[in-house]
Amino acid sequence: MTSISVSDDMSTTPTTIVADPLPELATYSFTKAQRLLTPAAYRLVFDGTERKLHQAHLMAFIRSNEQSQARIGMAITKKKVPTAVQRNRIKRHIREQFRHCAAQLKSYDIVFIIKKPINDLDNKELDREINEIFKKIKNKNK
Repeated sequence: MTSISVSDDMSTTPTTIVADPLPELATYSFTKAQRLLTPAAYRLVFDGTERKLHQAHLMAFIRSNEQSQARIGMAITKKKVPTAVQRNRIKRHIREQFRHCAAQLKSYDIVFIIKKPINDLDNKELDREINEIFKKIKNKNK
């Protein structure tokens, strides 16, 4: 705790202001433990899907896991998104949204796929679709 003494012009006794320490900040990192890494991990999610969430262009397969945190994977094919630049943009946006809400998600494995070509979709609309999926997952947690 930090205290600061301030003297007021009208009184001779200083006033002490006590500042609370900064609250613990949530870590918004994206660690290796938060990723689905092996083909077997993806197969478990696809074969044992407990829930599928749909948006206009995206779909998420969800399965609970035995880990202490949520994990994410992305299966974005060249057939639906032909250029590497577009595929990487989509992956970046999914990772970024996941990074911000991972602390509020239970222990789930989540795999995103692209349902239909995403050429005309801007970043704002893409973020909205991703957020809608994460919002549905969070609401299911309650």
